[in-house]
Amino acid sequence: MNGLFSLKPEAVMIASATDKQDVLRQLSALLASVYRSDSDLVAERLQERENLGSTGFGNGVAIPHSRIPGLQRPVAGVIRLEEPVDFNAADGLPVDLIFGLLSPEQSGMSHLKSLAAIARLVRDDKMRDRLSSSENAETLYALLDNVTDRDAA
Repeated sequence: MNGLFSLKPEAVMIASATDKQDVLRQLSALLASVYRSDSDLVAERLQERENLGSTGFGNGVAIPHSRIPGLQRPVAGVIRLEEPVDFNAADGLPVDLIFGLLSPEQSGMSHLKSLAAIARLVRDDKMRDRLSSSENAETLYALLDNVTDRDAA
């Protein structure tokens, strides 16, 4: 991911969700808490983006994203769901990996480059399978951290 965005260990979790709205609520709360943002604003902006069209990327992955004021650089959070939920993804498959991305309000290319880095990561079938089968948040973070280290080399 080449250091394009910040991903803190505490921004990675395993959770259960009942539906897409529940996922977005949990993701908003996680991102707002870890990166000290206004949770209502994060939820509102992620929902506004989702209303434009599903961020269900395909192959069991969703990448809800938005821009918000007050950030210095893009930040991410990751949730692996215990059971997949319908996310209206383009391929019709339910999702169990959610990568949330928040970028500074005026970011242009850094937001797009961060989205592209996440998309490249989850296009790798083996990596996606390893992420989806992670037993706990620590393992999930370690896999992502190793990718970051490898990409930076």
